Amino acid sequence: MEHLARIPQDRIAVLIGKGGETRRMIEEACGAKLEIDSKSGDVMADWGEGEADPVIRMKMPDVIVAIGRGLAPMKAVQLVEDEVSLRMYDIREWVGRQPNQTRRMRSRLIGRNGRIRSLIEEISQCEMAIYGSSVLVIGDEQGLALATPAIEGILGGSEHSTVLHGLEQDRKRQRLRSRRLEAFEERSPDEPSTFEALVPGLAQARRRRERRYKDSQVDPDDEAEVARTLELAEDEEIIYQEE
Repeated sequence: MEHLARIPQDRIAVLIGKGGETRRMIEEACGAKLEIDSKSGDVMADWGEGEADPVIRMKMPDVIVAIGRGLAPMKAVQLVEDEVSLRMYDIREWVGRQPNQTRRMRSRLIGRNGRIRSLIEEISQCEMAIYGSSVLVIGDEQGLALATPAIEGILGGSEHSTVLHGLEQDRKRQRLRSRRLEAFEERSPDEPSTFEALVPGLAQARRRRERRYKDSQVDPDDEAEVARTLELAEDEEIIYQEE
């Protein structure tokens, strides 16, 4: 048996689910049998005799921790996917251990009627959970790159308007970079550049110039032509020096 994590007592029922359906769903997703100690909250996994997926095995503790920290099981199980990761913050590291300060910061992160949390989730396409003194967020690399500065900004005391404006600007820059990358990847090698497309005839003129350059090149196997070219170069150098 492999110990995965310990979750709070009030989250054990959520992990098990009605009639054990949530636990079975998680077991199917990870390929292991879960054992849950209802007294201590310890969660363990039996991977059996078969060879378990090493990535899933590595990420299963995050799935259990996410559920224990308030995330819905259907959302937490997304963490078994390669591109989805977890980040977690302890509010007490930002405001100290006074309960009233923790409650105040939770309220700031949630916002009136959950508006702030909803906006962060909507813009970043991440999932957030705020439970006790912890803040948890899961998402892909791009989503976490958007959500993390917003969450840390609020924890650091920034105004909501400043944080949301920065979040929106980050999303616009991220989309712009993504479009540029897609355009670069989709452009074929023979496709003219943007500048060439704006200047009609530029590509044809460039090809004519390349042909003239190629015609004027010296054949290295023609000794007489090489000698004449060297003589001309020397004469031009002498004239340049005399001038």
